[in-house]
Amino acid sequence: MVPQHPDPADVLARHLRARATEFLRALRLHRGAAAPEDSAEAARALRRAARRISAALYTFQPVLDPAWSQTLGPELAWVSGTLSQEDACATRLTRLLEALHRLSGPATPTASPAGSRPAPRTPGAPAPADGAPPDAPRPATPVPGAPAPARAARATGAPPATARRTPTATVTVTATVPAPGDRRADDRRAEDVARTPGQGRDGTPRTSGGRAPLAVGAAKAGALLERQLTLARTRAHSAALQALGSARFHAVADQVAVLASEVPLAQAAGGVDLRPPADTARERLAAAVAALPLVTAGSPYNAEALMHGLSPDPAPHPQDAPWHQVRLLLRLHRYAQEVLDPAAGDDPRLRAAGEALDRHRDAAEAAAAAAQAARTPRIAPATAYALGVLHAGQRHEVEAARYAFQRAWQKPPAGTP
Repeated sequence: MVPQHPDPADVLARHLRARATEFLRALRLHRGAAAPEDSAEAARALRRAARRISAALYTFQPVLDPAWSQTLGPELAWVSGTLSQEDACATRLTRLLEALHRLSGPATPTASPAGSRPAPRTPGAPAPADGAPPDAPRPATPVPGAPAPARAARATGAPPATARRTPTATVTVTATVPAPGDRRADDRRAEDVARTPGQGRDGTPRTSGGRAPLAVGAAKAGALLERQLTLARTRAHSAALQALGSARFHAVADQVAVLASEVPLAQAAGGVDLRPPADTARERLAAAVAALPLVTAGSPYNAEALMHGLSPDPAPHPQDAPWHQVRLLLRLHRYAQEVLDPAAGDDPRLRAAGEALDRHRDAAEAAAAAAQAARTPRIAPATAYALGVLHAGQRHEVEAARYAFQRAWQKPPAGTP
C-alpha cells in the first residue's frame, strides 16, 4: 500500500489554525489575568502567536488569498510590536543596572595612614584585659599607698607639675630663601599637605584602581536610567492597553477568529509545494548573512568595529541595521521550517544563532539608552562618565554577540554528516 502524503495546503492550513487558536487562548488569558505576572506572560504568548501567523502569511503568500494575507499580516506585526515595547523597556533597565553594578564594583576599603599603624605585639605576650590595642594610651595606674597628685600638691603647697612655668629659651632661626625651582616644589608639597586625603591634584576622589568616578557616578546614573526607562515603560504599558481596547485590535481579533476555523487559500493552492517559498526565505537569509562583515566579527572585541559603534551620532548606528535585518530573516526562516517540519524549527544551530542576535539587539538598544541618558542637560561629570563607561561596555557586548553569531553560523546544519 502506497503511503499518502498530506496535501501541502492542508499542512499550512493546519499550522495557521493552531497558531490562531494559541492567539485566542492567550487573549482570553490576558483579559482574565489577575496578577501583573500573568498578564505579562499572556502578552508574550499573544506576541509569539502573532509573529508566527504573520511570518507564515508573508512566506507562503502564493498559497494564500493575496488580499486577505496582505491585509492581516501587517496588522499582526503591529500587535506584536506594540505589545513588545513594555517588556523591552523592563529588560533594558535590568540589563543596564546589572552592568552598572558590575562596572562600579564593591567599595574599596580605606587604608589606614602609615603613622597610625599599630605596632606588632610580641609573640607570647598576654593581651590587654580591656581589649584595647597594645599601643593605645591608657591612664596611669595609681600605686597603692601613693598620694594622688592633687592631694600631694595641696599638702605641700607647691603647684602641680602641669601648672609650673618653664623658662622660655630663646632660639635663633636662620631662614634660607629657596631657589625659584625649589619654591615651586615647596608649593606643590604645601598643596599635597593641605589636600584632603583620598583626593587627587584636581580635587576629585581618588582610590586604588581608578574606580572612584564610577563609584561616585554609578548611583546617580542608575537613578537617571531608572527614571527615564520607568517612564518609557509606563508609556508603553498605557499604549498597549489602549491598543488592546481599540477598534483596530478588535478587527484583528475577529480575523484571527475566522482563521481558527477557515483558512482563505488561493484558487490554485491544491497540490502546491511549500518547499520553494521556504527555500526563498532561506536564500534571503543566506544573502543577508553573506553581506555581513563576518571577517571583522572574527574576534570578540575588535577595535575597528568598536570605534564605529562609539560614534556620538544620536541616530541608530548604521552598522547595527544589517544585523537586525538578519535577525528578522532568521526568524522567518525558522518559522518556515516549523511549517514544513515542527521539529526542524528547533535546530540547535539556528537557535544558537538566534539567541546571539537577540543579545546583539538588546545590547545595541541598551547602549543607545545609555547614550541618550548621557545627553541629559546639567548632569554631573561623574554621572556622565559612568554613563560613558556603561555605553562602551554595551558596545563591547554588541561585538561579543556578533562573534558568537559568527561561531554559531559556521557550524554545519543539523543532520549534516
